[in-house]
Amino acid sequence: MTGDLRREALPRATPGFEMNIRLESLGCRLNIGEMEALGRQLASRGHRLVGPGEPAELCILNTCTVTAIASRKSRQVLRQLRRSHPGAAVVATGCDAEMAPGRLRQLGLDLVVGNDAKDRLADVLEHSGLLVRSGDRPRTDPGGALAGAGRTRAFLKVQDGCDNRCTFCVVTLARGAGRSRSAEDVAREVRELTADGFREVVLSGVHLGSWGHDQTPRRGLPDLLRHLLETTDLGRLRLSSVEPWDLTPDLVEWYRDPRVLPHLHLPLQSGCDATLRRMARRTTCDEFRRLVEHARSVVPEMSVSTDVIVGFPGETEAEFETSVATVRNLGFSRLHVFRYSRREGTAAAAMPRQVPGDVAAARSRVMHDLGADLEQRFNRRFLGQAQPVLWEVGEQFGDGLRWSGLTPHYVRVHTETAADVDLTNRVTETGLVEALPGALLGHVPGVSVERMVEPAPGPGRLPVLRTG
Repeated sequence: MTGDLRREALPRATPGFEMNIRLESLGCRLNIGEMEALGRQLASRGHRLVGPGEPAELCILNTCTVTAIASRKSRQVLRQLRRSHPGAAVVATGCDAEMAPGRLRQLGLDLVVGNDAKDRLADVLEHSGLLVRSGDRPRTDPGGALAGAGRTRAFLKVQDGCDNRCTFCVVTLARGAGRSRSAEDVAREVRELTADGFREVVLSGVHLGSWGHDQTPRRGLPDLLRHLLETTDLGRLRLSSVEPWDLTPDLVEWYRDPRVLPHLHLPLQSGCDATLRRMARRTTCDEFRRLVEHARSVVPEMSVSTDVIVGFPGETEAEFETSVATVRNLGFSRLHVFRYSRREGTAAAAMPRQVPGDVAAARSRVMHDLGADLEQRFNRRFLGQAQPVLWEVGEQFGDGLRWSGLTPHYVRVHTETAADVDLTNRVTETGLVEALPGALLGHVPGVSVERMVEPAPGPGRLPVLRTG
């Protein structure tokens, strides 16, 4: 589908003027990666990226449409940007801009840009008059809004579009056919990212596992991993999501390399074969189980997370109970639970026996509770160990700082330090000492604060750190 480009306001940019630009993104890691790439382009043209609370002349939102809730959230954020920056130009791009440009036009936006033009959005903005290249030199420090994770992890788009036809998915309609970037181009950008200070790169795509299938000769994701590991100095490489039918034995073998982090996001969508058939998923529960078992045989502590949809059309109580049992038995490290959302243009939207909203909501609560239990079980296996944690930006917390970071297995870790300690973008061996909801408490020797008394009660307060 062709995106809609339109201009409704007088240009706000003046030649030679360094613009303050706010970038926002909703939805998947691919959307984040696209905005990070745009941020680097804008910085190279002399502009500065700003965060919430800072003045901006231009605001851009990468919208999401994967569910009805995501579409509503996209419109809400656009309205908020207009209210918080009354003199700024506001631009929408992404999947909701692709699927419902007319609805977004009603918000009085300055520009609506579909997915077909998103990768050249900086040029589109200049052509529209909303952005004029700054007369300053390219910025080496574009500002704290470039990477939401504190310039530690970069989400890099290596593939776009999808040739699958899962009956629930509107993203295929919004993104179009699968297409891959060249391995050389991806490696060049990885080298730029590492030179820019990023310690971890997350490879992202709509259908990441199909990378290279559209190239001649046909290539595969293992070829991309080989090229990146041979031609770059990247220390931590993570895959965002791989469909089950793309998890080939040669791809699993690359997880033996310590630079390929032991976290596999493998979307299941349902733990019931009958539901999977209606979804047009190209796997069965038994096939999926064998894939997980093989991955764990190669990397015994492999973190395997997944997506699960509840309330899909025709899902009976028995099917849902089967799905719950399958998910529990597979022992995932984390669940991303979605209530089925009826999306116009998908095959599932026309299916009979749509599940009532209250039933789907109840099933969602059950699956979320199961996910929390599975995550805690997985995290607890690392208690008493030391793991390399990549730390993100610290936040003021009492008279010190509270830090958050990730282990290679994608386990969230928190710690506290004195106010003069800077862990930003550092990888430290961290002792994992206590389980928290959805995370672990960590101790960095010689750095983390030791608290020997219970802190005063308060929302979000970390438990006591007992060491020694």
